[in-house]
Formats: sequence, structure tokens, C-alpha cells
Amino acid sequence: MGQAATLPCRRGGSYVMELHEWYRKFIIECPSGLITLHEFQKHFCNGTGGSESAEYAEQIFRTLDNNEDGVVDFREYVMAISMLVEGSAVEKLRWSFKLYDKDGDGAITREEMREIMQAVNKMGVAADLTKPNPLTADECTNRIFLRLDKDNNAVISLEEFIEGALDDDWMREMLECDPNTVRVERPPGKDPALGTHG
Repeated sequence: MGQAATLPCRRGGSYVMELHEWYRKFIIECPSGLITLHEFQKHFCNGTGGSESAEYAEQIFRTLDNNEDGVVDFREYVMAISMLVEGSAVEKLRWSFKLYDKDGDGAITREEMREIMQAVNKMGVAADLTKPNPLTADECTNRIFLRLDKDNNAVISLEEFIEGALDDDWMREMLECDPNTVRVERPPGKDPALGTHG
């Protein structure tokens, strides 16, 4: 839909087949070829409860919607998944930064970080994706800010975010977005032909 970016290039015919399969699943789930926020939330929040998951889904949706037209097309979707699966650590962290920077002002506040941490933890546990984090959202946020906010200005810049996460495995694990969180698939049990690989 007019994006200047191109789909990532990988060698071999298996990628073409994988891309075809992604497109097939995408069209089954979104016959119009576009995902609206409502559709994304419906798929994303299935099995997870609360307003946190809906807000987190909305933030992921906004991060996927590169051209800010209010819908996610196949190109935007595949570009994000491809980057999250095969991108460099810096590319993944740059994408994750956009996710945490809820208001898009180029800096992450404590409140933005805490809200995302809370939503991720609640959703992961509710969907049995992760073990409960022994640290609370506030404790995670405090630990992240202590390590990343190098200039002590109460916000984390993109540079601080990337440098800090690259230097610390725990930090990178906490801050990188899991590609499984952006896959749109029919809830389990509705169509076994779709499988779980999305």
C-alpha cells in the first residue's frame, strides 16, 4: 500500500514457499487483505484477559502500521515478522523501542515502560507463553531505568535503549519483542488446517 520498503530477501526457494504460506493464512484470517485494529485485537487477545492485553495489542498494531493508515496490510505484516525473526539485534531493538514509546515522542517514560511490562507479563501468563516473572512490572521498570537511563533525565532514548540492551542479556530478553506476539492466527481448535506456524 505504497510503502517504500521492500520485502526482505533470503536465498532459496523455501522462503518463497514460506511467504506464500504466510499470505494464504493472512488472507484466510483477513479476506480483505487488511487487518484492522479490531480484528488484530480479536486475534491477539484471544485467551488473554483484561484491558492491558487490548492496550498492548493496540500498541503492537500501531507499531506494525508503518504508514499510519489505520490498517496493517500484508507487506507491513510480513516485513515486521521477517525483521523480528531474522533481523539484526539492532533492528529488533529499534522496532521494540517503537513499541515501548507509546506516544511516539522518541523517548520512553517510566509509565510507558511499566504499562508495557505489566501487559506483557499478564498476557504471557494468561496464554501460558511464559512463566510468571518473579519481578513485578514496577521492579522490572526500575531495574531497566537504573541500567539504561545513563543521563538520568527520567526517559530512555533510542540510543540508550539499544546500547543498554546490547550490553546486557537480561535486558535484551526483557526488551526484544517476541515474533509470536505479532502473528495473527485463528484461535486453536477453529481450523486445524492452519496449524501453529504463522
